Amino acid sequence: MSERDDDKPLRRFEELFGPEFGHGKPFDLASLREVLTALGAPHANLPPVVHVAGTNGKGSTIAFMRAIAEAAGLRVHAFTKPHLLRLSERFVVASQPVAEERLAGAAEVVAAISRDITQFDAQAAAAFMLFDETPADLVLLEAGMGGREDSTNVVAWPAASVIAPIGIDHRDVLGNTIADIASHKAGILRRNSPAFVARQAPDAMNVIEAEASRVGAPLFRAGVEWDAYRSHGRLVVQTQSRALDLPLPTLTGAHQIENAGLACAVLLGPTRFTISDDAFAFGITSAHWPARLQPLTRGPLKALAGDAELWLDGGHNAHAAAALRRSLAAMQQTRPARTALIIGMRARKDWRAFVEELAPAADRVVFVPLPEGAPPLMLASAAGDHARCARDLHSAIDAVVSDGAKRILICGSLSLAAAALDLNRLV
Repeated sequence: MSERDDDKPLRRFEELFGPEFGHGKPFDLASLREVLTALGAPHANLPPVVHVAGTNGKGSTIAFMRAIAEAAGLRVHAFTKPHLLRLSERFVVASQPVAEERLAGAAEVVAAISRDITQFDAQAAAAFMLFDETPADLVLLEAGMGGREDSTNVVAWPAASVIAPIGIDHRDVLGNTIADIASHKAGILRRNSPAFVARQAPDAMNVIEAEASRVGAPLFRAGVEWDAYRSHGRLVVQTQSRALDLPLPTLTGAHQIENAGLACAVLLGPTRFTISDDAFAFGITSAHWPARLQPLTRGPLKALAGDAELWLDGGHNAHAAAALRRSLAAMQQTRPARTALIIGMRARKDWRAFVEELAPAADRVVFVPLPEGAPPLMLASAAGDHARCARDLHSAIDAVVSDGAKRILICGSLSLAAAALDLNRLV
């Protein structure tokens, strides 16, 4: 989501294919398939693919799977979305960050075939091409939006499909109900490909189960065929054939226990990999996924916060807000503290649902402006009497510290999270 001028791959993709959002191009997998055919069908020549859809938790689940697989000595390709500071964050090739020159060059190759596809189609094509050029053992593929019509859904036979928790988001494309959205997500299910499903609202699970039955995808559901839960300060993961007793994940929040459990269940499933308990333990305690309830413990913003805890999260829908609210409540039980939220949101998001869900968890809420963001005064209208506005992050932190906050959460947008990380790297 960053708009850094020195991000050469991002600039090149934008020049060649237009903006990622608001491009006006149809979602058309047929055009992408034609491009991939001209490239030699790299999407059909990959190592085992784990395809992940869902509303929230996709990236964290992939981060856990990647860390576990690499701890087991496997080389991993990964394609995720979105990025924070640079487009190249989305592309991991054989467990290494892609070189920016190589990524920009891949954009040129795709554009030489067609510039009529969407920018995200072009990114997916570039990812498949890069993966096909470099040997690896496993591919972790995150659906960008929805599933059925998503650019990543050109993979015909994934080794496993994964559906992370589903909530309301992207109403303009995916629909207004959980069932509507689940129908899109369930579009990644394939015949004879095991499908691992996180806990879902009943309306979502009904849709997933019906689609799995229709296409012939074996289902492995949280709380049914497998389970994961916290017990005596440990993470317990149980499947029908194996049980793991693991340390808790280092990523913060009860929802990360769910995500870590989902990652473990997938890699314990019917794959050809043998992974030791030690690799599972190392993976879930070493996984890194920034701006997901991330503590900022040093840097200029932390210095400005003084002795107050400073946290950062990029969640931007009501489902994410509910998870944050539960996490803040758990923190309050462990260590009560005056809590402040600093929120900035994109205008195209359902800002009212996010704010109304999360604002009651705080003593003070301060709204800041964003490029293409919802006006802070408009956001404040959903937060009640304890809301105010600030001109930027620095003044917002100043204000809540002056108000006595000892726990500060910056949230509401990945672009705000990216700005915070960028500012916190300055010396």
